[in-house]
Amino acid sequence: MPRPPISLKARALKYLSSREHSRLELARKLSPYAQEGDDVEALLNWLEQSRFLSSERFSESLVNRRAARYGNNRILSELQSHGIEGEALSELKSGLAEDEGPRAAQVLRRKFSEPPVDAESRAKRMRFLQQRGFSHRSIREALNTAWSDEDGPDA
Repeated sequence: MPRPPISLKARALKYLSSREHSRLELARKLSPYAQEGDDVEALLNWLEQSRFLSSERFSESLVNRRAARYGNNRILSELQSHGIEGEALSELKSGLAEDEGPRAAQVLRRKFSEPPVDAESRAKRMRFLQQRGFSHRSIREALNTAWSDEDGPDA
């Protein structure tokens, strides 16, 4: 005998128990399972009121997962794609801007063990950091400081 289908509420709580989701992402995941009479928006409102769904927690979680590998541009773009906008986004942007240079240097040291020896290898390292979403200012800072402080935590 087949199992009864899982309710929309139970499915939402299952998703949220594995990791934080944005409202937009959760709505996208739940909409294929919504049956006639199910109101996804009402469920999302209830989840927010019950504090199961929080855009602040989602934003912090995403920033914490991505900050060690990616630059501010990439992180902020991903937050915008998840529907995080306005004042919350500007607060996160100012918090991320403070440590982007040291994060870029850390990413650079993990990927490349020695400093660039010529213009070609320097350009390769710059492209690598650009693809990771780091700003030009932090790329310059990283290239100047990544190997000068060899006694850092990743050395």
